[in-house]
Amino acid sequence: MTNERLTVAVLGPGGVGGLLAALLARAGNRVICLAGERTAQTLEKDGVQVRSARFGDFTARVETATELREPVDAALITVKHTTLATALDRLPATALGPEALVVPFLNGVEHPARLRAHYGDAVPVAPAAIRVESTRVAPGVIEHGGPLAEVDLTGDTVPRDRLNSLAGALEWSGVGARVLPDETAVLWAKMSFLAPFALLTTRHGLPLGEIRTHHREELTALVEETAAVSTACGAPVDPAETIRRYDAFPPTTKSSMQRDAEAGRPLELDAIGGALLRAADRHGVGAPVATKVVEELRTAAEARTASH
Repeated sequence: MTNERLTVAVLGPGGVGGLLAALLARAGNRVICLAGERTAQTLEKDGVQVRSARFGDFTARVETATELREPVDAALITVKHTTLATALDRLPATALGPEALVVPFLNGVEHPARLRAHYGDAVPVAPAAIRVESTRVAPGVIEHGGPLAEVDLTGDTVPRDRLNSLAGALEWSGVGARVLPDETAVLWAKMSFLAPFALLTTRHGLPLGEIRTHHREELTALVEETAAVSTACGAPVDPAETIRRYDAFPPTTKSSMQRDAEAGRPLELDAIGGALLRAADRHGVGAPVATKVVEELRTAAEARTASH
């Protein structure tokens, strides 16, 4: 594999974006982190500092901007759904250039259509899924826990050579990367694992170990509903395999939605729970457990907002 150096913009250099930016920059790619004024100044001055058992402790120099002003090979979107609308102002279509790929690392299944509507036919959108435990502990300071850092790239209408080029750059930087066919299957494979995990850990305020022990019946029912919706969308999922994966995780594992709830941040409830219920409705799949849990989470979120 040749190390083809790319120019990559990273929109939202948080836990995932900061780690990918640092690894790509360390491997010799040109990386431009797009962030607010203060974060951009911090990264410009101090670089991105990574603490990782797998990749070591290192600082990578990156370029920064509050808005993209020149063409890139790829633009990685690593913000949360709750800030996507305003963040896209930092990534104008006019600046991306003819060779750019827009690569969203977002939860849920509805964002590719939204980004294609936003950017039109001029810019290919290549959805990505990442398996990693990575946290931004301060601006430009990233803690990568656990051994995992694996990316799946897809995009039914995206030229294969451009996906392969980005996958090669990620591999060269130390991240496992695969280019997979069937965008629907990739997005729903992630969603069918994430939705029950995120919704129930957040609803009960408990880590995964306690959910699978004390709320196993509810977990199993939600996994089966999500698998039925995924299958109806054209991405067959085995619910027993999802449960086996949960059982293999450390008992203290928390979802990012649960962490957001604990920190008082906005939840990606609509992108995960809302999207699941909309897909169930479109395909006529019953989802009583999902409906109940999402409604309870919405009510709790509204009460939190009202009290502030």
